[in-house]
Amino acid sequence: MNRFDLNFRHLQAFVTVARLNSFTRAARALNLSQPALTKQVRQLEESLGIRLFDRDTRTVALTGSGKELGPVISQLLNEIEGVVFNAREVGAKSRGIIRVAALPSLCSTILPAAVADFRKIHPGISVALRDVTAERVINMVNAEEVDFGVGTFPAGDTGIRFSAILSDRMVAGFPAGHPLQQRKTVKLGYLIRFPLVLMTADSSVRKLVDEAFASIGPLIKPAYEATYMSTAAGMAKAGLGVTILPSSAIQMGELAGLATRPITHPVITRKLGILEKAGRSASPAAAGLLRAIEEVAKNPRR
Repeated sequence: MNRFDLNFRHLQAFVTVARLNSFTRAARALNLSQPALTKQVRQLEESLGIRLFDRDTRTVALTGSGKELGPVISQLLNEIEGVVFNAREVGAKSRGIIRVAALPSLCSTILPAAVADFRKIHPGISVALRDVTAERVINMVNAEEVDFGVGTFPAGDTGIRFSAILSDRMVAGFPAGHPLQQRKTVKLGYLIRFPLVLMTADSSVRKLVDEAFASIGPLIKPAYEATYMSTAAGMAKAGLGVTILPSSAIQMGELAGLATRPITHPVITRKLGILEKAGRSASPAAAGLLRAIEEVAKNPRR
């Protein structure tokens, strides 16, 4: 037998015999035959290279080495049992933590509803949400800093598995009384005649808007740029220009106080979905939260 070929049964056999001072009673407690228990103890002694018990036909007593190892092995068994218990609880989705990176617009809309639904069923699981830019979502998923991300399609990134859950259409936002209020929809090219308040160049929304403008003519230089949707909306409310934001901003309340119109020719949409590291399987808990997110995306109600 290999010198270090130990297993849980060997350790459990030793601790039980030491506690009961009897191979017969220990075998009964472990639901083993006495020869099987004796064999396990002998294998443990062979692996350790020491004798653990002095025994004859009447008595069983720990040797000096057995007395020294007894507390160590008992503690080791407790730690192993603790690890197994924790692993089973995590596997059963009864405890643990799930880390998610998502776009701010999603952290303010579908994700809180999904987390609330998930926690009703699994109150022992904590969820840590990180609201970051689209590029940061991708980076965090690639670096495995989070269990998964929720954001835009990672074009060209083969290291990420993407599952679409919804589409978000871009709308023009402007204050009441603006000339655009007379229209039901707004062609993208028509917006060129007004000052524009756009997101900064590193945002997923701005990239889509720039691509759309490039498809009908030269890129447009905005009058103002903003890092946050609330800032862009605030500038539009102040009459500084027309902003272009996703329709989810209406749910977030960012566009409150502004009139909005869908943009056409071209229609601008961003595909939103789940981002997971390719070749990695979601933990049982993370898989449960993913299902909750998909359900809320299909049936928004908050």
